Amino acid sequence: MLGREAARRMPWRNGGGTTNEIARQPARGEPFDWRASIAEIDREGPFSLFAGYERCLVLLSGAGLELRVDDAPPVLLGRSGQMLAFGGESQVACRPVDGPVRAFNLLTARGRVAQRVLFRPLVGPMVLFQESGVQWLVHVLGGQVAEQHAGAGAARAEAGATLWLTPDGATRQTVLAGAGELLLARIEAS
Repeated sequence: MLGREAARRMPWRNGGGTTNEIARQPARGEPFDWRASIAEIDREGPFSLFAGYERCLVLLSGAGLELRVDDAPPVLLGRSGQMLAFGGESQVACRPVDGPVRAFNLLTARGRVAQRVLFRPLVGPMVLFQESGVQWLVHVLGGQVAEQHAGAGAARAEAGATLWLTPDGATRQTVLAGAGELLLARIEAS
């Protein structure tokens, strides 16, 4: 489990804000294959550029975030769980709506790693298949979640924490139980 205390706080590349890195591979150094973080956005301005990466940004909290990607019309992320995917080399300008916001940000190296981000309610057991080369990040937006199996190694997480599930070769699936809202990030090596 990766709690808030495990996050590494750092400035954006362009100095326009801060982010809390919650997981990445490799753990240190550049370039990385993928990185998950939570950005704190309290003012209008440009995003940092990450050429060669795919990005997915998901609103976690706040009144909303308006994004303008390249020359496209602005997009409003107005509620928790709304997301927008775009290339890391895109020129992105953001404007928080009525106060600061927090956003989940997943960057994956194009051609090396594929991503899929899903917003899901958890109202009963949920199965995540543990395929070779696939990792899952499970960020708890609200409520709580636990791995459903016997043993002391079962992970639990509450709102604001993230589970990082990696295949161990023996386990074919992970069953999550609890109640709340989850952000699921499927990360697959190409």
